[in-house]
Amino acid sequence: MDESSPYPLRLEGDLSPRLSRWLWLVKWFLAIPHFVVLFFLWIAFLVLSVVALFAILFTGRYPSGIFDFNVGVMRWTWRVGYYSYSALGTDSYPPFTLADVPDYPARLSVAYPQSLSRGLVLVKWWLLAIPHYVIIGVFTGAAFAGYNEANDGNWWYGSGLIGLLVCIAGIVLLFAGRYPRGLYDFVMGMNRWCFRVVAYAGLMTDQYPPFRLDMGDREPPSADATATAGPDPLPAS
Repeated sequence: MDESSPYPLRLEGDLSPRLSRWLWLVKWFLAIPHFVVLFFLWIAFLVLSVVALFAILFTGRYPSGIFDFNVGVMRWTWRVGYYSYSALGTDSYPPFTLADVPDYPARLSVAYPQSLSRGLVLVKWWLLAIPHYVIIGVFTGAAFAGYNEANDGNWWYGSGLIGLLVCIAGIVLLFAGRYPRGLYDFVMGMNRWCFRVVAYAGLMTDQYPPFRLDMGDREPPSADATATAGPDPLPAS
């Protein structure tokens, strides 16, 4: 893995400067049509990922049509999550499309790999990704759900760290009319981490996800881009 290269998945969001104080309270209801569609889209995502696994195993390539569809599912999911309870970053209703919508505040893209390792495809989605599964389980609440089931349902669990912080942001928004910027940046970093792991486990890249929170609304520039830009010019005397 080239540490200086940006990760193949790019996740971005433009925080709306004017968010409704109360709309977030009913977004669960407004987003129901999207949740229904996404339920079936993710079933298709899983089935097509199995097809892609065998294609990579025999050809070393991810079928481009399946790749575009699966990226579209992730893109749709991110737009709905950004609108609702993964970020609450916009009040603009998400479009019903797998295609990229450049003017929507939330955007996701994945660079298409020209070739993929035939050997890694057998282990990266379960064995190699286990450390990341533990981390994003804490972010999303899956780890707490598993712990609850293991203890016969005796422990209460929520929706994970992302859900907790977004809830806090919603309460602040309700009473103060603003979204705390530091909280937003942290939530974006956790979402970015989660989707990078999904792309890796979904066999879309061989580049292992970094163990770091790249916070903020934009992806960090690569080391190469920073080096090319060089230092800031000295002020004229």
